Formats: sequence, C-alpha cells, structure tokens
Amino acid sequence: MDKPASRHFSVLIIDDEPQVTSELRELLENSGYRCVTSTHRESAIASFQADPNIGLVICDLYLGQDNGIRLIESLKEVAGNGRFFESIILTGHDGRQEVIEAMRVGAADYYQKPVAPQELLHGLERLENRLHERVRSQLSLSHVNQRLEYLAESLNSIYRDIHKIKYEVHGNSQPSALKSEDSQPSAPSASVAESQVSPSNPLFGKLSPRQQAVARLVSKGLTNYQIAYELGITENTVKLYVSQVLRLMHMHNRTQLALALSPAAMQQGSGAVVH
Repeated sequence: MDKPASRHFSVLIIDDEPQVTSELRELLENSGYRCVTSTHRESAIASFQADPNIGLVICDLYLGQDNGIRLIESLKEVAGNGRFFESIILTGHDGRQEVIEAMRVGAADYYQKPVAPQELLHGLERLENRLHERVRSQLSLSHVNQRLEYLAESLNSIYRDIHKIKYEVHGNSQPSALKSEDSQPSAPSASVAESQVSPSNPLFGKLSPRQQAVARLVSKGLTNYQIAYELGITENTVKLYVSQVLRLMHMHNRTQLALALSPAAMQQGSGAVVH
C-alpha cells in the first residue's frame, strides 16, 4: 500500500476522551495528516500557539467543564489577523442551538458522533482547500500592498527630487515670485524675517495657519515651486492656498498681497493707529 502524501497543515484534535483523540489521530495520520492531540483547554491553546503549522482544528462541543465553542473563540484570539485556521465541531448531542452558536463564532462544519470516517476526511479535505485559498489570497494581497508601498515611496522620492531641482533652478534665476508669475515689480526679498511679517490687516488673523504660512512665503518673494518645496505640499495645493488668501483678504493679485505684508506696510499700518 502506498504511503499517503503528507499534508501542508497539521490537525489539532481536542476531546476530553483520550480514546476518541487516539482513534481520530490514527484515522487522520493514515491519510497523511500530522496530528496534535489534547484533552483539555489549556493544553490545546498551548499546542496551537507552539505549532504555527496547525491549520485545522477538530474540537468536541463539550470538554468536561469546558465548552468547545468558547475554546474556538480563544483560538481565534490567539491567531489574530495574521493566522488562518478552519475548525470542525464534534457533538454527541442533537443540540441545534449549540450548532448555530458554533457556526456563529466561526466553526466551518460540525459532525455528530460517532463520526463516519470518510465523511470526516472529505470534510477536512474541503477545509484544507479553503484554507489554501485564504492563505494564497492573503499572500497575494500582502505582495500587492508591498508593491504599492514601494511605488508610493518611489513617487514621493521623485516628487521631492523634482521640487528640489525646481527650487534650485527658479531660486537662482528668478528670486522673485512676482517677476516669475506676474511680470510685475518684485516683492520684498526672501531674507525678510518672518517676525517682520506680522501684518496689521485684521483679515490676516482670520486665515488658517497654513494659509498664513503661504501668505508669508509669498511676501518673501518665493515662487509656487519654492513654497511647495518649503511646506512639503504640491504646487497645485499652493496655488489653491494663494487663491484662498487673495479672496479672504479682498485682494486681486500676489503683488497686492506681498505689498500688504511688507515691513513698510506694517510700519504704515502701525503709524496709522497712533494719534
């Protein structure tokens, strides 16, 4: 007689009657399964934790003072999201409610004792195939996620490099955002300290922190490329913020905004309140 092919997953057999676990073990090992047996809850959980190859669990509904359904729930907690297993409940009673409860907590199937050997083997084979599919799907999903993470990081790296180049090119050749985009007189130099750009215009205080940051950088003469690089956002986002700032401060262009935030405008605004 040919030796049966070995199976990928091991089987954990849990029954408080040693004779039952012994008979089931002999049946399954003759069909190529590697088996681990247990007669109570604690040893079953310990065996499951110690052997990551256990993917099939056969558990009696009643384990003396313990309950097989609760044990299956405990094994699911031990397994977490990173480990799959399929379970079968054995019962010597015709308890419909218990069977429904077992299905609710995740038991894949149930059999009434005494179990027909071929029926149990066919059931295990179905569950083994299902488990293979679950593992393959998880591995495939994990592989896709890894590739997406790698792609996202690559795109971010390219994006940072592009903006660095744009920052260097436009920063060296066109230091003024106004000269670059509006062909109008340049805004105050980028060397103006941020503390100097605290406008007296009350509308400035109504801007969000991000809008204020963009407005300050506009007043320093930075281009959209440079602002995007400085704040770590896209150029389109910068354009959106600039548009919002102009609208909220009732201004028509970047020149007006830059002049309003200039030190001269601030001093003029400060002098206006002194009588």
